[in-house]
Amino acid sequence: MSHVGVPRGTARKRRSVALLATGVLTIPVLAGCTSDGEDPTSVAVPQDIAPASRDRVADGSTLNWAIDAVPSTLNAFQADADGATTRITGALLPSLFPMDAKGEPRLNPDYLESAKVIEREPKQVVLYKLNQQAVWSDGREIGAPDFVAQWRALSGKDSAFWTARNAGYERIEKIERGKDDLQVRVTFSKPYADWRSLFSPLYPKEVTGSPGTFNDGARTTLRNTAGPFRLRSVNKPKGTVVLDRNPRWWGDEARLDSLVFRAVEPGKRTDALAEGTVDVADIDPATANSIALAARYRGGKGGPPAHGPGAGITPAAALRSWALAHGSDEEAAETARAAREETREAVAVYAAEQKSLSGFAVRKSLEPSYTQLALNGESGPLSDDRVRRAIARTLDRQELADAVLKPLGLPAKPPGSHLALAGQPGYKDGSGALGERDTKEAQALLADAGWTPGGALRSTRDTKAGSEAEKKDEGEKPAAGEKPAAGEKAADEDKDEKAEKAGKKDEKAEDTEKDDKASREEGEYTVGDDKPGSRSSGGSGVTAQDKQPGGVAGAYAPVGTAAPAPAAVKSRLGKDGKPLSLRFVLPSGPGSQSLRTVGEKIVAMLDSIGISTQVTKVADDSYFKDHIASGDYDLALYSWPATAYPATDGRPIFAKPEPATDGSLLVAQNYTRVGSDHIDQLFDRAVAELDADASRDLLKQADARIWAAAGSIPLYQRPQLVAVDKKLANIGAFGFAAPRYQDIGFTARQAAGPPANGKK
Repeated sequence: MSHVGVPRGTARKRRSVALLATGVLTIPVLAGCTSDGEDPTSVAVPQDIAPASRDRVADGSTLNWAIDAVPSTLNAFQADADGATTRITGALLPSLFPMDAKGEPRLNPDYLESAKVIEREPKQVVLYKLNQQAVWSDGREIGAPDFVAQWRALSGKDSAFWTARNAGYERIEKIERGKDDLQVRVTFSKPYADWRSLFSPLYPKEVTGSPGTFNDGARTTLRNTAGPFRLRSVNKPKGTVVLDRNPRWWGDEARLDSLVFRAVEPGKRTDALAEGTVDVADIDPATANSIALAARYRGGKGGPPAHGPGAGITPAAALRSWALAHGSDEEAAETARAAREETREAVAVYAAEQKSLSGFAVRKSLEPSYTQLALNGESGPLSDDRVRRAIARTLDRQELADAVLKPLGLPAKPPGSHLALAGQPGYKDGSGALGERDTKEAQALLADAGWTPGGALRSTRDTKAGSEAEKKDEGEKPAAGEKPAAGEKAADEDKDEKAEKAGKKDEKAEDTEKDDKASREEGEYTVGDDKPGSRSSGGSGVTAQDKQPGGVAGAYAPVGTAAPAPAAVKSRLGKDGKPLSLRFVLPSGPGSQSLRTVGEKIVAMLDSIGISTQVTKVADDSYFKDHIASGDYDLALYSWPATAYPATDGRPIFAKPEPATDGSLLVAQNYTRVGSDHIDQLFDRAVAELDADASRDLLKQADARIWAAAGSIPLYQRPQLVAVDKKLANIGAFGFAAPRYQDIGFTARQAAGPPANGKK
């Protein structure tokens, strides 16, 4: 499923990237910040990978795996590394502690016999004992020189290395050879709880040993690798990265001969699957639905599936499937078929597509990432934590999660933590620090912050000719949608103009409706100011209708009396003559429909308590860079991946922004600009605490304060939908776990899809 999220190459890339102060944060309730164990309802959604023992997986064949694009770099420690970088290097390079299905780091016996803290005082020392068979593809042993070179490249001490992150490496004091060449002794200058995060992936010293090879040499090739596969070629014009079995691999032999990563845009993956050019692809709900319909009608209406992929798809069954996919019923489809030849052709094409798609299954789980509503607290109304908390307590997070996940048949419990997901060790619902959904309490918080119904209307009470209030407002322009009140200088000057406008009321209403519709189509509109009766007539101007003989008694108000505002305007929240209106930025691309659906629901929830939202839709490729990272938004939706190392990876996301010398803010990855010294201190203590339980307790406390600050509101865990050839095993929706590439393969020997050389 396509979402706009934070671009990064690994789950830990958040720990760098080119990098509201609220003083002391008032926390209303600190529920969930004690170390009373894990949340009993914390259950991870299992993997869906069609598991099979290795003896059931055939030896040989080529697998084509869709990626968004050929990666710009194969160096996972550079800023432009992405998900494709991670997927490819995972098959090529050592990962010492990959994540398991519960989101915990587990020692990888292919590379390590053991790794543990052997000293805590006076300094932390970790001893790695390497697998004696572990070698690079050139035959050299993996050893201390590789660890030393990577530490020096990533320590941050040498600016010649263009690194995107160095968290943890800067705490290393020295690396030495142990008792023999298979032992690596790492001494830390400061305690580091997340030491297992280091040296994954591990690059050979030929890459990390000099700035030149680190910066440029590993971008398009890796000559020396140490995984079950080795790199054969990178072809950007063809959009392929081809891997072959590594003949020097000492572990379980890869079942596949070749693994081809093929660039396919998300919007073109249905066609790629139907054409057989890919065997595995992350997909959106629309493609998943097409595959489900193909399976449903594979053997004809109501009949069992026929033998073989696509067999038994009759024209009638295809027609029914086409009708369902296009929102029609069968009767309407039958009528269309009889009436229009083009429908026949469309059905024929659709039948052919279904025949191909019926050979695929949709594997589904939850991604190790969550989508959040971000509230930019740098300036404006959202710099007030009462306003942020009010918005958070207005949201029905369960409704939002249901909208995305229930149609897919996935669990829809909203995340209770910013730092862990359900099923991970130490997960606990800390949302009680913010409070449950309560619109009355939200309105009370807004009122306490000065935002009241009708507060956007200029008050005329105690305003008299020559008064201080009149002098203060003289020459000031009225607020948007507001006319000068009676008694003000502009009222008399505008009397004739108002009479003329009143006579064109119906015409203007029609034009306004057309303009609103057009603005929505163009990608920007305001919610809260476009309802019938919601526009203020303002002022005391007497309309032409009022002047007609026989008018309603009392239609004439004494000079100086303000006309009553329509009820809808009175319900709009405002302060000091200004409306509470927030700019909600959303992506506009075809793969971001679910985000827009969630955004529309959030807009309606805020509208119900009088908060106006100006929705702006922008291109996906500029959404994050030009709006989220730059702070050009009030409200936005984007995602963060989960991590096995929240003490390290969470700090730059939630750390208090610091002022730069030029007056700007250094936000690291805290794109909401909301933080506190206390939160920073809790992260610092957690990352230096070597006792795992104590470290998790500190992180729970930090999470409670992040909830209370209300800069980031987790809404739902992202769905993971993967189309997989039904004959493939040990691949699909992996959830938390890293793929075990050497076990992936077909349960029947074949050359699935076009081989790497493009020939059958």
